[in-house]
Amino acid sequence: MNLTSILIESWFIPIEIVKSIGTLLTIIVCTFFLCIILFDKTCHTVPFMLTANTCFSTLLFACTLFSISIVTIQNDLKQIVVQDSFCVIQCYTSYTFGFWLNYSFSIEAFYRYLIVIYPTRLFYQSIKFQRIVICLTWILGIIYPLVFLFTNNIVYDIDNQLCQVPLRISFSIIYSALFNYLIPLSMTMFIYFRLVQNVKEMSKRVTSTYILSRAQRELKMVQQTIFIMIFLVFLGIPYTIFILMSFFNDVPKYHFRVAYIFIDTSLILMMMILFQFNTPLKSTTMKRINPQTNVVLAMTIQN
Repeated sequence: MNLTSILIESWFIPIEIVKSIGTLLTIIVCTFFLCIILFDKTCHTVPFMLTANTCFSTLLFACTLFSISIVTIQNDLKQIVVQDSFCVIQCYTSYTFGFWLNYSFSIEAFYRYLIVIYPTRLFYQSIKFQRIVICLTWILGIIYPLVFLFTNNIVYDIDNQLCQVPLRISFSIIYSALFNYLIPLSMTMFIYFRLVQNVKEMSKRVTSTYILSRAQRELKMVQQTIFIMIFLVFLGIPYTIFILMSFFNDVPKYHFRVAYIFIDTSLILMMMILFQFNTPLKSTTMKRINPQTNVVLAMTIQN
């Protein structure tokens, strides 16, 4: 590999270390949650399977971002300005796993939608059907970034020390924004407003308390899902701003370094919010961490 002298800003290494710590913590937390769901038989249900899909997608996405940060640190320290053999693969997998993560929330909202709108069609609520939906999403996530490979749009950015689709007004950028962000967010928002309308209609007509309360509960779950998605979108605002800037002017030299600060650190915050909102996962995790609490509670109830 050819080595050459490049300008290394003082904030490069500290920022990459912070990004690496954020993604590493995300990897640890996701692995912990997945182990709980996998080995606890009470978690072998459809809602937990959908949660596991989100955790698994986040884990893979965090692993890719972590590897990118490690390579960037090495390149900065050694002043390497030639892309390594895995650079394009890292970019490709980041698009794939990011796609899986964003659509995992839409799948959860879709499941809640089926429960409320089609309560008697049990096949739609079954593990088998949800597995089919998840597998289709995975296949689409693998196919979706192939466009960037076939058009040779993934290039090495020397200043930012990574491979990415350049930010400029192009088919690839619009295509990526549409399929990776706008469509899943729009789908989830549509499901939410459809559920709101359905719950209002239930309130007006004679509906059993159980059905109405269940619909309201599922609506609340979708609200929480949308909150997490909006949270991710909010932390991705710098990246969005740079995309819009690229349509009219030149973007800052180190735009990817700045944008990925928010993306890398947002994942661990997202997992914390997911843990707080997901009551079944929270209770199961606390049971595993502190089993004595459940024994004391059971004895108290018996007495």
